[in-house]
Amino acid sequence: MKSFLLVFVALVVASDALTSSFVPRSQSLSSVPTSTSSLSMKVFDWKRRQADESAINDLDNFEFTEYNLRPAPGSKHRRKRKGRGIAAGQGATCGFGMRGQKARSGRSVRPGFEGGQQPLYRRLPKFVGKPLGPGHKRKIYNIIKLDELNDVAPGTTCNFESLFESKVVTKSKYDIHKIVTGKNEFTAKDITVQAHAFTKSAREAIEGAGGKCEILKPSTGAVIEG
Repeated sequence: MKSFLLVFVALVVASDALTSSFVPRSQSLSSVPTSTSSLSMKVFDWKRRQADESAINDLDNFEFTEYNLRPAPGSKHRRKRKGRGIAAGQGATCGFGMRGQKARSGRSVRPGFEGGQQPLYRRLPKFVGKPLGPGHKRKIYNIIKLDELNDVAPGTTCNFESLFESKVVTKSKYDIHKIVTGKNEFTAKDITVQAHAFTKSAREAIEGAGGKCEILKPSTGAVIEG
């Protein structure tokens, strides 16, 4: 019985010693001294950290010119020289591996190929309207602006030939002409304009000034609509 009591007392004393030496983790971390250094590291590459940019950072006294502009240190790299030995990292196979479709000369796959899955140009729907791709033609007009007609005398008829003779417009590589609104104000009054096409705003401006629009036939140049 006495031996049992002695063992019990020893266990109680040992447990008291363990609990008295326990320190919570939060308290142990709070006792660690914090750094008082004023050193701040830039989150850039090592070349940028070693570069002296004190003059550039002084925005009040520094002026950027074409002579002091330069790329950021570390942003420019040398050209990778392939096939110059295994020590360079791109020797022998030059990064193309041993064999395979992508290791052969020329283009490995055709443009738009996505490995067999439905490609993007087939997943998207076709545009509704007149096709303008290869094999299709569209009308390309020579543009004549309204402000180029300001010198036309009232009551006269003007077209591309008359404007070219008066040196208002230059020669055109297109045979059909279209009247569009220009940047300057249209000031001509009571004129008849002949062209192959008119924009809606140009027609309204001509007719609003007392003029008339006549559409020409592309093949013969005859007036088909007045």
